[in-house]
Amino acid sequence: MSQSAQPTPATDERIKDISRLRQSLIRPELGGICGTVLVFTFFLLTALDSGMFNSQGVLNWSTVSAQFMIIAVGACLLMIAGEFDLSVGSMIGFAGMMIAIFSVTLGWPVWMAILITFTLCTALGALNGFIVIRTGLPSFIVTLAFLFILRGFTIYFPQTLERKTIIGGISDAAQGDWLAPVFGGKILGWLFQWLGEAGLIATFERGTRAGQPVVDGIPMLIVWAIALVFFGHVLLTRTRFGNWIFASGGDAEAARNSGVPVNRVKILMFMFTAFCATVFATCQVMEFGSAGADRGLLKEFEAIIAVVIGGALLTGGYGSVIGAALGALIFGVVQQGLFFAGVESSLFRVFLGVILLGAVILNTYIRRMITGER
Repeated sequence: MSQSAQPTPATDERIKDISRLRQSLIRPELGGICGTVLVFTFFLLTALDSGMFNSQGVLNWSTVSAQFMIIAVGACLLMIAGEFDLSVGSMIGFAGMMIAIFSVTLGWPVWMAILITFTLCTALGALNGFIVIRTGLPSFIVTLAFLFILRGFTIYFPQTLERKTIIGGISDAAQGDWLAPVFGGKILGWLFQWLGEAGLIATFERGTRAGQPVVDGIPMLIVWAIALVFFGHVLLTRTRFGNWIFASGGDAEAARNSGVPVNRVKILMFMFTAFCATVFATCQVMEFGSAGADRGLLKEFEAIIAVVIGGALLTGGYGSVIGAALGALIFGVVQQGLFFAGVESSLFRVFLGVILLGAVILNTYIRRMITGER
């Protein structure tokens, strides 16, 4: 029999032929990519000559974006797993205050204060998850309660021990500590020194730092942000546990019937969210050399907004760590870019509301495309 006479395989009608364009449109990162392009285009046109894109300007908005990224990674994975954590902001303030109390008030080594704080905060994250799982209450309610509990302790402890709500002296306590530079140091200083000497980046013209580069290294805050984004992306897209996260948020009951340890997945995601909040708090404490009871206010909502801008669905089961990172980048660029562009800074909140509404509408449209709803 000739080759041309061979029967052609039948097409399975149950398999839909999805075009490349449609595949691109249902990618969760689409909103974040579009938003990033629009934001950078806007500021390239309006703030190019303002210093926003020189070495110091790039460092400024990169640092702010990194702050949002760190907490957005944890919030993203938790939301994909179908849960929320409204205690993130209070966890940031609580963690920073615990480091200050352990190291300054009690006189413990800074490395010990940091490690104990991480242990304590991840345990509180596990408690959040345990209560949600055991009681069946919405995570919104449980973590809202912890928002107030942690904020109350963050104010009560320093007032009781120090008669004030701001504790300083952390920089002095961290001198010579082996762990503090992991959160408060800088890397690649030699590279920026070379760039300054080569005239590729700005240097100080007068004073004791004359000839030194304006940017003398990459803060560890940015390094942590990149590391957590990379870790979260690989975990979500390259591991079996990542599939469990999607399954737990998509249909928890079906996932349980398929052998997915849904309860364990959700508790671990609450712990990871608390871990990210503690990373943020530790970097912040090391940068400022102090801890304040008001640190972290509204950060939980900013993290959720960054995740939603990045394409995650509020219903769970769909999202992207890369998209959340792009949402955080948009935050940082806009917050600093409005200053460089000479726009009233209060309009930042207006922008957040507009872009959040647009992201939710886009994500709803994408969900309908995926599910075939009308």
